[in-house]
Amino acid sequence: MKKRDYSYTQNRELSWLKFDDRVLLEAEDNTVPVLERINFISIFNSNLDEFYMIRCGSLYDVTLINKKDIDNKTGMTAQEQLDKIFESTHPLYEKRDKIYQKIQHELRKHRIIRHNFDELNSVTRKYITQYFYENVAPLLSPQIIDTHHPFPHMANKKLYVYCILEYADKKNKKKELMGLIPIPQTLPKYVKFPGSMEFILMEDLIYAFTENIFTNYLVKYKTVTAVTRNADINLQSTPIDEDEDYRHFMKNILKKRKRLSPIRLEFYHDNTPKYTKKLRHELGLKKEQVFVTQTPINLDYIGDFIKELPDALREELTFPKFESQRSGSIDPNTSIFKQLDEKDILLFYPYQTMQHFLDFLKEAANDPEVLSIKITLYRVAKTSSVIKYLLEALDNDKDVTVLIELRARFDEKNNIHYAELLEEAGCQILYGFEDYKVHSKICTVTRKHDGVIKQYTQIGTGNYNEKTAKLYVDYCYLTSNEALGDDATEFFKNLSLSNPRGHYNKFLVAPSSLRTGIISLIDREIAKAKNNQPAEIIMKMNSFTDRKIIDKIAEASQSGVKIKMIIRGICCIIPGLKNKTDNIEIRGIVGRYLEHSRIYAFGTGDDRLLYISSADMMTRNTSKRVEIACPIEDKRIKERILEDLEVMLHDDIKGRRINSNGDYEHIQQSRHTNAQEFFQERAIKESEELERKEELEKEAINKKEEQENKHKGFFDKIKELFS
Repeated sequence: MKKRDYSYTQNRELSWLKFDDRVLLEAEDNTVPVLERINFISIFNSNLDEFYMIRCGSLYDVTLINKKDIDNKTGMTAQEQLDKIFESTHPLYEKRDKIYQKIQHELRKHRIIRHNFDELNSVTRKYITQYFYENVAPLLSPQIIDTHHPFPHMANKKLYVYCILEYADKKNKKKELMGLIPIPQTLPKYVKFPGSMEFILMEDLIYAFTENIFTNYLVKYKTVTAVTRNADINLQSTPIDEDEDYRHFMKNILKKRKRLSPIRLEFYHDNTPKYTKKLRHELGLKKEQVFVTQTPINLDYIGDFIKELPDALREELTFPKFESQRSGSIDPNTSIFKQLDEKDILLFYPYQTMQHFLDFLKEAANDPEVLSIKITLYRVAKTSSVIKYLLEALDNDKDVTVLIELRARFDEKNNIHYAELLEEAGCQILYGFEDYKVHSKICTVTRKHDGVIKQYTQIGTGNYNEKTAKLYVDYCYLTSNEALGDDATEFFKNLSLSNPRGHYNKFLVAPSSLRTGIISLIDREIAKAKNNQPAEIIMKMNSFTDRKIIDKIAEASQSGVKIKMIIRGICCIIPGLKNKTDNIEIRGIVGRYLEHSRIYAFGTGDDRLLYISSADMMTRNTSKRVEIACPIEDKRIKERILEDLEVMLHDDIKGRRINSNGDYEHIQQSRHTNAQEFFQERAIKESEELERKEELEKEAINKKEEQENKHKGFFDKIKELFS
């Protein structure tokens, strides 16, 4: 067996931590409005929470099952990876605290103040004391832990006030025990003081009144804490009873997730080991898994608080308002099907509105010539227009088939709800495959016009979610291309037959042909480079971890292929290493919007092949999911996507380059290009041009009508004279 080369690869988890550090740096950027900066800290927090729940949870499981299992990028065992993760996380907490304190200081200049109880004046202290006893105290359920009160289950990420309490026993001997106050999720996350933008967090309020809660004890120590639990449930290793309803199975899985093993313990305010080790021992955690923060553990309050601010102040302290624009490619007064008969259409979210796709779905639901709608759903909005139009189609007796993936992590409950709703309305519901998540983003509409059946197909790089379509950078491609329509029909047939390894003429589909197809396209460029022909690869994705494709990309670099990559998150290949990866340049963009589109381009000039996809080059996408990569053959749309890639590759404001150490560094180009701002401005300009064109057309129609009325009036007068 060939010995694996670790010289040009880095660990997936440590690469991810570098990415989250990159997110945190946006909170430090003074050119970012201050409320957006604190929001970046909140994003950093939620990213880190999910990382510990899923990635660290998964590694923890590996330590229990196979201690010798090693990472194929570094050769580290699961335990070695965990140790390195814990070691690398502590400095991130310290950095976050410094940035948070700086932002808090800046917010005070605008009279936005988060108070601790101790700094309140007599008026605000009186108000909040009354508030506590009237609105908070009746809802609290404090508990002690002793022989008669066993240690309770601490829920994942729930906040608690943790105490060490002292009391005198019957012999008047001083003893200590633990106390916990669960902070009810029914309480508001913060309390605002009347007539101001000053507030106190609920955990700080309850923390301040701890002594008034445990009245028959001496509170020797108190802090706010939360435990993070492993949330990674391996569904493949969880047997399903043949007679069990799949939705019922998933509901039970969600209940099970809440009680999995602790993986991290956080303390807000203080972590005195002398007092906190009892809690750590109860949870079975090592010192390395304990983290202390001066930043609130939960920053979910920020979004709601920003909405409560006066409009003028909110506008001053957040990004300038931007509304997703109309696409110049779509005439709102003409049937989208008729337009697709003439040309393909590309939408670019969030710069262009998702409403165009929703209009396509609405028209399909109500067009008497439409026979069927088929769609895959992975994540949809809580209040979803997509679901609304699918239900409308069912009401209009269309044949509707929906593959809804119940295993979309943290969206399972929402998906179960919609699966039940659609099925009750008469929809054919598919749940995908036992061994593969269906992550593809595809919709196909069958229509019969003048006796001819035609397919209209949509392929996306992101979810059918109206909320994220305003935040995530994604492509939505609409076409009536016959070959792509045939592949779409074949795809849904294979889904309904539980066949993940079908044959397609145009699509590259995981788990059967995506990885092999991408490797074949890389080999094509390697062959050209060896024959001294121009050879180039451009890839844009969220993460890059697939070892087979990493090795093939390294081989391409060593063969002289010029490779440019735009990777937002995890990147396991290290670029710029002599004789290894020195023809590879990797950049990442972290900005106002989350870069989510996946684009794969091979070749140069007219020889270039281009695909958009729902798949990253990650092992989970290429071998453990059902994914689609769709070729873009329309010359106009192909040129637009390549133009977009060039703009992203020249972003020297929000873009960063990954260096030969695997770290992010500033790009020195002096072009002063912010790709996301460029796309916003372009979308506005194109929308305005469309409006001007429509106004001119309207003026021309009005002028023509005036002329016709004049002529009609003239002839009416002649007719009147002769009569």
